[in-house]
Amino acid sequence: MRSDDEADGPLPAKPNGTGGFRPPATSLRLPGSIDLIHVVVAPCRTVKIPTVAAAMGSAIGPYGDSDLFKPSLILATATLLFFHTSVALAAAPKLKALIVDGQNNHDWQATTPILRKHLEATGLFAVDVATSPAKGQDMNDFQPKFADFDVVVSNYNGEPWSSATKQAFVDYVAGGGGFVIVHAANNAFPEWPEYNEMIGLGWRGPEFGPRLTLDDAGRPVRTPQGQGPGAGHGPQHAYEVIVRDGEHPITKGLPSAWLHATDELYHGQRGPAANMRILATALSASDQGGTGAHEPMLWVIPFGKGRVFTTVLGHSPDAMQCVGFITTLDRGAEWAATGEVTQTAVPADFPTADKTSQRK
Repeated sequence: MRSDDEADGPLPAKPNGTGGFRPPATSLRLPGSIDLIHVVVAPCRTVKIPTVAAAMGSAIGPYGDSDLFKPSLILATATLLFFHTSVALAAAPKLKALIVDGQNNHDWQATTPILRKHLEATGLFAVDVATSPAKGQDMNDFQPKFADFDVVVSNYNGEPWSSATKQAFVDYVAGGGGFVIVHAANNAFPEWPEYNEMIGLGWRGPEFGPRLTLDDAGRPVRTPQGQGPGAGHGPQHAYEVIVRDGEHPITKGLPSAWLHATDELYHGQRGPAANMRILATALSASDQGGTGAHEPMLWVIPFGKGRVFTTVLGHSPDAMQCVGFITTLDRGAEWAATGEVTQTAVPADFPTADKTSQRK
């Protein structure tokens, strides 16, 4: 039996997959040992509720402790327990996500609201947006408070940030913050070494660094700096995404192959290409202006204590409505924020190997 002091003290912190902590299960001691009902009312805290009999405003009856087993008291106890547990669940904090936009060679004014809608629809995220000054304006005052968020989602491809903002971002990710790169966000900041480490591969020329693809057997192929094509894409088309790592939380349980809606298929990307864990690829078909290689579409990279997820899917609002894009974005953001994925159910409308699926 826990002492009163133990019941009042902070409980052990356990990761809950939502950026906070998982409270211990609500407990109820039945007659013979009951002195307190411990009910969770806020993360990592409990309060004392008096014994069931006292809570009901009655003393032990003529039948002794057996009065506690009367149906009315059992129902009242269950109601009390449910009420306090519901309070705890309602008070569970959401993950804080920040979308960064403001400059992009893509239509960020249209795509940021879509990204926000997808994340908020999970019920896991509270989403804010930090919009940079327009191109050519002073960037010194653009200083998002990255440390206030569990994950940063970049929809930005524009002018360099100030030195102070870049350092704050490096400190944030290296210190354990989550980072998600969406499509053209990996085009940004070719002159920023730490950013290139985070993204692994970016929209760069062949002289920038090595290239990483997979062969037909799924084995990694590294093309040296200066050899082979640089970044590009053929005409937009629907294409098959092949899951290469079905054990990672982002892709676990997803079909081994699914048809992605009409989109750009990036090829020839360059970078340090270090510490990359490729989750999914797509064949850049030669008859679609591609390279003939299996190009990375989804991957993750550790950066210090932080986690980075890149998806190069999502060129347009229409492409972002693909259920495959939505599912991997949502899972990727949760994983980047917490290291876990609780969204394990595969949506019923997930695309198949021969049929696309979009939510309009």
